[in-house]
Amino acid sequence: MPKAIHKIRKNASEIKIEILKQMLTLATSGLGLVAALAWNTLIQELVSQYIKPLLGGASGVISLLIYAVLVTVLAVVITYNLSKLIKRG
Repeated sequence: MPKAIHKIRKNASEIKIEILKQMLTLATSGLGLVAALAWNTLIQELVSQYIKPLLGGASGVISLLIYAVLVTVLAVVITYNLSKLIKRG
């Protein structure tokens, strides 16, 4: 087999692998977004059902603050634990 054809096949194989890696990244990102939206909805419902009734009529800003803090804490904990896993990897 001529050297040029071998090189073309090798490059085609490398391109195929790169495309598959990108597809995996996109699929993972998309599923991550869906999971984040599900958590978002859950946290909003928890705040609406349990925090707002405790605070009464003036609970709008306070509920949003509690929601923001919960989301931030969750993001920090998940990011921290994933970073530890990657370092161990």
